Amino acid sequence: MTASSEQTHALIEQAGGPALIAYRLEREVIGDADEGSQAFDWHHHLRGQFFCVESGVVHVHTEHGAWMLPPQRAGWMPPGERHMVTVSGAMSGWGAFIAPDIDHGLPEVACVMGTTELMRALVRRASEWTWEQQLEPEQERLMAVLLDEMRRAPRQSLYLPMPQDRRLLRIAQAVLEQPHDNRGLTEWATWAGLSARSLSRLFRAETALSFAQWRQQARLSRGLEHLAEGMPVAAVADALGYVSVSAFVAMFRRNFGQPPARYFAQHPAAG
Repeated sequence: MTASSEQTHALIEQAGGPALIAYRLEREVIGDADEGSQAFDWHHHLRGQFFCVESGVVHVHTEHGAWMLPPQRAGWMPPGERHMVTVSGAMSGWGAFIAPDIDHGLPEVACVMGTTELMRALVRRASEWTWEQQLEPEQERLMAVLLDEMRRAPRQSLYLPMPQDRRLLRIAQAVLEQPHDNRGLTEWATWAGLSARSLSRLFRAETALSFAQWRQQARLSRGLEHLAEGMPVAAVADALGYVSVSAFVAMFRRNFGQPPARYFAQHPAAG
């Protein structure tokens, strides 16, 4: 389906029309090539949005936290959820906007999920439909299969919840801004003006993660952005405060099943 950006925006922000509006992005270079990324300020959509990244890295912030989409991961954004997006690298992917009155059975909060070849094929087929028309019965059946696949897709642990306590939030923001800072829990607690025991207890209560788990997740998020922008693995490890490249590679392998060089060779992130 080809449409101007104005037509596209008008269609996806209408509750009426087709229940499913699918699209594809083909290696679209986002932002200044020197910067390697571009941010899209806070906004929301009337429809729910499902989108898969094939190249590049997408980092999404909601009012509840942040999560990232590396290649071959998909994100779900419920209808009306306010979010801000940063895209790193040359972006390509596919996705669909789902009408708010559809009983889709998907989570009420933003999340990251795995994808399947069937999902990709169904969205490719649906992207050829004429958006202005109501879906035909056979199209509705294909949409039902796509929704089934989305509901069954495994959830990915790429979500980074943000604490609400002002002292914890100060620490979290400092870690995101300076991921190489290797201060321990006791040092961070002293810096923020609370005890180490309180920091440990409150952090788990507000994020469901220990401080160490949260910091690793934050570093992984930043590392994926750097790798998508073409930064060498050794430089990324150093920027994130790892004592060695092998330590960073081991952490990456635990989360993605393969080292970063092989992962991004299979899923190229920058054009």
